[in-house]
Amino acid sequence: MAKSEPQFMPARFERITKCRACGADKLTPFLDLGVTPFADRLVELHELHDPEPAAPLTVAFCEGCSLVQILDTVEPEDLFDRAYPYYSSFSPALLDHSRENVLDIIDRRTLDESAFVIELASNDGYLLKNYVDAGMRVLGIDPAPGPVAAAEEAGVSSMLAFFTEELADRVAGEHGRADVIHANNVLAHVADTNGFVAGISKIVKDDGVVVIEAPYVRDLIDHVEFDTIYHEHLLYLSVTAVDHLFRRHGLYLNDVKHLSIHGGSLRYYFEPQENVGKAVKTLLREEDELGVNTIKFYTDFSSRVDTLRSDLKTLLISLKEKGASIAAYGAAAKGATMINCTGLDTSILDFVVDRNTHKQGKYMPGGKLPVLPPEALVERKPDYALMLAWNFADEIMRQQTAYREQGGKFIIPVPKPRIV
Repeated sequence: MAKSEPQFMPARFERITKCRACGADKLTPFLDLGVTPFADRLVELHELHDPEPAAPLTVAFCEGCSLVQILDTVEPEDLFDRAYPYYSSFSPALLDHSRENVLDIIDRRTLDESAFVIELASNDGYLLKNYVDAGMRVLGIDPAPGPVAAAEEAGVSSMLAFFTEELADRVAGEHGRADVIHANNVLAHVADTNGFVAGISKIVKDDGVVVIEAPYVRDLIDHVEFDTIYHEHLLYLSVTAVDHLFRRHGLYLNDVKHLSIHGGSLRYYFEPQENVGKAVKTLLREEDELGVNTIKFYTDFSSRVDTLRSDLKTLLISLKEKGASIAAYGAAAKGATMINCTGLDTSILDFVVDRNTHKQGKYMPGGKLPVLPPEALVERKPDYALMLAWNFADEIMRQQTAYREQGGKFIIPVPKPRIV
């Protein structure tokens, strides 16, 4: 199929001029990915020929508090109010990861059935159901109707709402304050950064703990993970920036763990009392020594992104010219960024597969690649599959043994394109 330029229409967005966390007007842009469609907004069949909403995607560094952030804020209702397609329970690796997280917290805090646990951005109840199984009272808060309904059906008490400082007052009044608060991969989604953290401080007990996971900006930069940048991800976090942010609201970063999930993440442990541990001090020192809290750490990132995109597209075109067929695995948001910022469409990739049944039968934003079930790899036998969901590469390749045994190969795009 001949390549056609995607049709976009301006989305509702607002460009910031001051840092989302500290308010300083010292924002220095270091990466411009152009105007892109919303990464999680899959296209329905009847929308195939309609213009898609799109907005600029520019990343900047705050010289006031070291927070990396995108400059344009899309209206959250436009990003999340539609049939939000992400359901955490479709990833066995994420389920295992979440269960380990819960069991660790239960052990660390010696929790019993009297404990109350809140999760912000609780999705389909994938994490909280581990607490439910342990007999504990839980409350999930999430703005996406589909996942919330799935959580309720799974026995996880949930509230359909965006978490704000105002909602925190209501939650504390109606449900009480929590022994544990989880917030995985959501802090970066919230435009009112200070309001979100202030809200957290209102619903955690004085002897409680706040456990937050987020991709680590140091891994993003080191491994050229530019595809983790999209409109939902307003922030890209370092220990230095997070420490500044939470201290402002009376919460102290007392422990931290480096995790391999999602290309490199940190699990932060905040408490209302300060007792900073060795792991936090070590990472703060490393960031200072590496210059993570200076713009110099980020200045050559744009050229490294350009090199990766060029190398990947050159590889794919070379394979096509040799007669190879190429599909892709993973209709995730990072996949949309990879496709659209590398200029991939149906002239290069034939289709995308994904285990999430809520995504199947739809099309990737921008590139308009059809999303099929994973079985299509074995049935249609593409010579190669571009691993868009590279953060779960090991899990996916184990699942796709049949495809690999019939000669299929995967292409891992980051930190540099390679065939496996």
